[in-house]
Amino acid sequence: MRVLVTGAAGLIGAELVGRLAAQGHAVTALVHRNSMLIDNGGRVLPSREDALPAAGDIVIRHGDVRLPGLGLATPPPIDLLVHAAAVTSFDAPRAMLEAVNVSGTHHAIDVARTAGARLLHISTAYVCGTDDGPTSASHIGRRFTNGYEASKAAAEALVRASGIPFVIARPSVVVGDWAEGQIARFENIYMIFKLIAERRIRMLPAAEGATLDLVPIDHVMAGLLAIIAHFPALAGTSRHLVAATPTPVPAIRAAMARAGLGIPEFVPSAHFDPASLPAGERRWHAAAAALYTAYLLRNPRFEPGGPPLPACQPTDDAWLDRLIAHAVRAGFVSARPDKGVPASSAATPAPSECRP
Repeated sequence: MRVLVTGAAGLIGAELVGRLAAQGHAVTALVHRNSMLIDNGGRVLPSREDALPAAGDIVIRHGDVRLPGLGLATPPPIDLLVHAAAVTSFDAPRAMLEAVNVSGTHHAIDVARTAGARLLHISTAYVCGTDDGPTSASHIGRRFTNGYEASKAAAEALVRASGIPFVIARPSVVVGDWAEGQIARFENIYMIFKLIAERRIRMLPAAEGATLDLVPIDHVMAGLLAIIAHFPALAGTSRHLVAATPTPVPAIRAAMARAGLGIPEFVPSAHFDPASLPAGERRWHAAAAALYTAYLLRNPRFEPGGPPLPACQPTDDAWLDRLIAHAVRAGFVSARPDKGVPASSAATPAPSECRP
């Protein structure tokens, strides 16, 4: 099958490109600036930048999802377009989210329609917004905690109204693989691990019963490949790619303690006042931790993807320990009590330091 993957240099995009090529698909990898594709194991994927891909090949094309035709003078002939390109930063400007996540989806739809191709759109389970409790794979919230969630909900609406064959895949918080915790990029929840371990942050608000739905990246890949293999049977639906069981917030505290990385204090949000924090911690909270705290205040229970998608491996304490252990081995997280920023000397971190 001839497949075009947008966002091919991203965490999900690069890993999916490698797996599709390994299955014998002819893959066109759309990138914006990056010409090197690195999979989740840190391996550079063999690719070229000329002609059309043959079976098992990866051909890189430079484009821009913000532009009509995805910025390609001549889009390649394709059978399937996997739209993985997105701005995922919670603090991204609204105009950027609109241009990439919403208009970019519109342009992907147009390319798929012109090519007579199917569309696999990669969204997020957190389009549920602030809604808690049992959450079906078709549910969309009414209120969102950040512009990223809102932009992905708007993009889904475009896909549903497109009139072309589509499936929407909704991963939750994508983290390391199940066997070893391996992850190519440390994003989202890993920043909380880092801030706690380095004693930048000691206190965070959390709701009683709150959970985080952390999903192994290999489960997400298996789900995406299953969707592609069974596309006709799934067309017109949304499917969650989520954890076997969500991670309770206290389990994160316990895992940090087991790893010797500090013990955060989670307090009810009604009792949490950022203004009462020491000056250094207050600055770190405002610039980084506050981007993620909304995810410590919710307890959505996502409906599993269901057959023909595979079941997720156990997302238990042992797996959480492997996630943290890999972050330590890679040098991203370390127990550094000496790095705590004194209130008198803390500098406000640059926004780029805290993007997921």
